[in-house]
Amino acid sequence: METTTGPLGQGFANAVGMAIAEAQLAARYNRPGHALIDHHTYAIASDGDLMEGVASEAASLAGHLKLGKLTCLYDDNYVTLAAGTDITFSENRALRFEAYGWHTVSVADGNDIKAIDAALAAARAETARPSLILVRTHIGYGSPEQDSFKAHGSPLGVDDVRKTKQNLGWPTEPDFLIPDKALAHFREAVERGTQDEAAWNLQLIAYAKAFPDMAKELQYCLRCELPPGWDADIPVFDADAKGLATRDASGLVMNAIAPKLPALTGGSADLDPSTKTALKGLGDFNPPPAQNADEQSSDGGGWSYAGRNLHFGVREHAMAAIVNGLAAHGGFIPYGSTFLIFSDYMRPSIRLAALMGLHIVHVFTHDSIALGEDGPTHQPVEQLASLRAIPNLIVIRPGDANETAVAWRVALETRDRPVMLVLTRQDLPTLDRSRYAPADGLRRGAYVLSDAHGGKPELILLASGSEVGLIVAAAERLQQQGIKVRCVSMPSWELFEAQSREYRDSVLPPSIPARLAVELGVSQGWDRYIGARGDMLGVDRFGASAPAAVVLREYGFTVDNVCARAKALLVVDANA
Repeated sequence: METTTGPLGQGFANAVGMAIAEAQLAARYNRPGHALIDHHTYAIASDGDLMEGVASEAASLAGHLKLGKLTCLYDDNYVTLAAGTDITFSENRALRFEAYGWHTVSVADGNDIKAIDAALAAARAETARPSLILVRTHIGYGSPEQDSFKAHGSPLGVDDVRKTKQNLGWPTEPDFLIPDKALAHFREAVERGTQDEAAWNLQLIAYAKAFPDMAKELQYCLRCELPPGWDADIPVFDADAKGLATRDASGLVMNAIAPKLPALTGGSADLDPSTKTALKGLGDFNPPPAQNADEQSSDGGGWSYAGRNLHFGVREHAMAAIVNGLAAHGGFIPYGSTFLIFSDYMRPSIRLAALMGLHIVHVFTHDSIALGEDGPTHQPVEQLASLRAIPNLIVIRPGDANETAVAWRVALETRDRPVMLVLTRQDLPTLDRSRYAPADGLRRGAYVLSDAHGGKPELILLASGSEVGLIVAAAERLQQQGIKVRCVSMPSWELFEAQSREYRDSVLPPSIPARLAVELGVSQGWDRYIGARGDMLGVDRFGASAPAAVVLREYGFTVDNVCARAKALLVVDANA
């Protein structure tokens, strides 16, 4: 009810995120006599869900974290679409989940309501482990031929539905019958829900009287609002020719924001020393020690679930789905982080986050072939284009430390969609903003960083990320040679496309066809900005294993090559 699943395994992993959300909010805000956050998370999963790798990743993590308020009802029907029963009979799912650290209960008959109720009660009583209830069901139950495989793959049809109703002693008319008794039972939920909500609101009032500051903080979290002064300590970086990697700038910005933005919670797929995403001094979300799952400190200390750093382990796909669950639950602005190349593992979950409009920040580092010796398996080439192709997703690749700070502002202020921050491993020059346009131009997706001296530009150089410093250096050389050059920093296509046509034309005037785009990624998509007479210096092949400086030189990302490509455009333009 609370999330869009679609691809199998997603909902299961989302549920793990929701259970983490409940556990963390309870540990942070509940106090003796004030159990404001206290609910269970339930999921329904199929054979296909449990076969998907994302579910296995998430189940492993849930067992490790001892999420005792998580219960999954597994529709154990022994049927998949193409393989029938063979693919499910060969594995003991109960033993697999027990190995993950789950409590398991089997129900032999999916129509036995009392047995299911007893299994749910047993799951609620087990507070030290998540629970899997294996409910043996039969697809197409009551149909004339009891053909589960047929019923899974296609509708029974009008005639078979009529025969099924007759077999079960069910009225054949009307076509869709809701018995009065069933309707009355479900309608009870309306009144019960109204009463429960009123009781909770009274609890909140009492809590606010006892703990006014914490209540105010919790309300900001639950409304997903940014509290006053959340950005007061975001650093401004001084100009520096050596500079620093945007991943390092990002880490500094995150740790300036986090103490004043309690909703910001997340972690990495075992890479926070490299992605620089650890929130210092804010604790780790860790499992309780064995035998003490019911004991947690009221102040969020010790083993408590109150820690805001989530350690996902090497589970990129589960991480992305779990942060979706955190966002869908509410109370969080969640983030996940890993290397850009591993966004491929996360794509289904990222797409669903965009589809649902979830407010999530993904921090991707090691963003290009400039990471060097790890070689082509770790050097992203097509990933930027792939992410930019997802609707309702904002991709931002900042060009220096100050653009990174603004990128974080945009990411946290954006409420209706996920945002990707794409960051470097290598140091980048921090631009002198007294000479170049303010970094706040990032908010508009692309902006004129520097313009031609004395007159209309004859050439436009465009770049994102680490290549912004490269085009700035090339422009200085070209200006010295009497060529009028405009430099455009273009960190986000999506933000740029959201601007008016007037603004976009002011940055990229149609009257200036000589344009060279420079980006350490595939050229796909850049034609919309460079036009028919422009050029693109990109990477349309895989990377190579060598020191970063060598790789960049061999792939043509040098001032000399940028200048040569730019001059060639002017020759073509003159001959046109």
